[in-house]
Amino acid sequence: MALTLDACTLILKEHHLLKSVALNGDSNLNMTGIAYDSRKVTADTLFFCKGNFRPVFLTNAKEAGAVTYVAEQPIVEGNGMNALIVTNVQKAMAVLSAAFYDYPQDDLFIVAYTGTKGKTTASYFTQSILQEATNQKTALFSTIDRVLGPKPEDRFKSDLTTPESLDLFHDMRQAVENGMTHLVMEVSSQAYKKNRVYGLTFDVGFFLNISPDHVGPNEHPNFEDYLHCKLQLLVNSRHCVINAQTQNFGDVYAAATTTTEPENIYLFADTSYQPAQPVDIDFRFENQAMTLAESRFKVTAVSKKAIQLGVSGDYQLRLIGDFNESNATAAIIGAALGGADLIAAQQGIRRLQIPGRMETLAVEGHGQVYVDYAHNYASMKALLSFLQKEYNQPKLLVVVGSPGDKGVSRRAGFAQVLNEYADRAILTTDDPGYEDPAAIAAEILAGIDQDKVATTVEIDRATAIKQAIEESQPGDIVVLAAKGADAYQKVRGVDTPYPTDMVIAKQVAQYLS
Repeated sequence: MALTLDACTLILKEHHLLKSVALNGDSNLNMTGIAYDSRKVTADTLFFCKGNFRPVFLTNAKEAGAVTYVAEQPIVEGNGMNALIVTNVQKAMAVLSAAFYDYPQDDLFIVAYTGTKGKTTASYFTQSILQEATNQKTALFSTIDRVLGPKPEDRFKSDLTTPESLDLFHDMRQAVENGMTHLVMEVSSQAYKKNRVYGLTFDVGFFLNISPDHVGPNEHPNFEDYLHCKLQLLVNSRHCVINAQTQNFGDVYAAATTTTEPENIYLFADTSYQPAQPVDIDFRFENQAMTLAESRFKVTAVSKKAIQLGVSGDYQLRLIGDFNESNATAAIIGAALGGADLIAAQQGIRRLQIPGRMETLAVEGHGQVYVDYAHNYASMKALLSFLQKEYNQPKLLVVVGSPGDKGVSRRAGFAQVLNEYADRAILTTDDPGYEDPAAIAAEILAGIDQDKVATTVEIDRATAIKQAIEESQPGDIVVLAAKGADAYQKVRGVDTPYPTDMVIAKQVAQYLS
C-alpha cells in the first residue's frame, strides 16, 4: 500500500478539503505508511493530526519517520515536513485512507445497520446467514467483535462500534486479502458525527429504530442532531431497509427517498402493524410459538419486489423476544439482498447465540439470571417488558450502571424504566471513564421512585451481582443489564480486566450450590 503526495493533493481537491500545500521535496514522494497514532509511525508515513491532538505527537511522529502531516492549521513542530492543510482533518483521513488501502469497499458487498437498539443482534444474524450463503466469506464489524477472516487471529474485540476511518479501511483491506466477499457492520451516529465513514456508500443500509440516546456533552447536543446523523446511513446506501414501526418514520422514509429509488427501498413490520401514512409494507413477520429457550416465527413477503428475494418462510431463533424476531427479519432481508436464499437464512439464524445477548442461567434455590447488553431506555424496556410478560409478572431484580463521559441521557432513561418494571434495583459501575461511578449512580437514583422500586447502590459490580442473586427466590428474575459480554471496565482511559457478568453469575451460582 502506498500513496504519493500528488495523489493526496488531487483527492483532497476533488472533495473540496484542501486549503494549502507546503512541499519539502518531490511531489511524487511515495508514502508507504499511514497513521494517526504517533506510536504506529514508520518510515515514509503520512500522519494525521486529529482528535485530542498535542504538538508533541507530531514531534514524535516526525522522529519515527513521518514525512507528511495533515492538519487543519500549520503546526510549527512539523517544520521540515510536507504539510497538507485541510478544512476537516477527519474527512481528509477518511478519503486518503480509502485511497491508501486501494478502495477495499469496492471489493465487498457491505450491509450496514444503524438504530438505537438492535444493531449488534441484527448484524450477527446477518453475518451468520451470509456465512452460510458465501461459504464462510463474510466479515463482521460489530460492537462486540471484528471478524476479518476464518482464522482465530482474524477475530478480535472491538473498541468502537464503528472504527476510525483509517482502521476501518485497513480492516476492510485485510478482509479482502483474507478472501472475504461480504461485510456486515454497525454504523453508529458518532461514525457520522466524527466522519468515520465519510465518502462510503453502502450496498444495503438499515434503519432499525430511533429513541433518545447518546445526547450529552461529548456526543450529540440534542435529539435532532442524533437523528440527523443516523439518517445519513440511508442517504449513503444503494438499497434502504426500514423498520416501519420506528419512531420518526416520516423523517426516516423521506431521508431514504432523497437518494434511493422507491424500488430499492424495503419496509418491514409485524403482521398487526398498520402504518399511519400511506406506504406499502414489503415484509411482515409473525410469532408462531415461543418457549423460554427459543421462538418460532414466520416471515411473509408481501410486495412483488419482496417476493422476488425468495425468503418467505418459517424460522427458529435461540434468542427469545419479539424484538429479536424484528431484528432477525431485518437480517433475513439484508442477507437476501446480499445473495442468500431461504435455506441459508433458516440455517444461519437457527442456532446462533450472540455473546451478552439474552444469556441465561438457572441458579438452584434462587432466581433465573439473564445477562443482556440492554443499555438504554428503549432496549431495557423491550427486555423487561418481555420478561415480565413471559414469566407472568415475576419479581424483577435489576443490576445496572451507566457509562461515564457519554450517554448522559441514559441515566434518566434507566430511572424511568426501573420505575416502570423493576421491583428491586442495585445501581453499580459500568465503564465510568473519568467520572465518579458513585456520582453516576446518584444521578440514576435521583429519578427512581423508591416507594415502587427498592433501590441500593453497590459500586463494585461483582458484589452487586452477588447481592442480587443471593436475594432472589425461586420464580424471580435477575437481570444483569447493560454490560453484556464486555470483559473490561473503562476506568480513567484504561481498559481494566473484568470477568464478564455471566462468569461472575456462574461463580455465585457455584458458591450457592
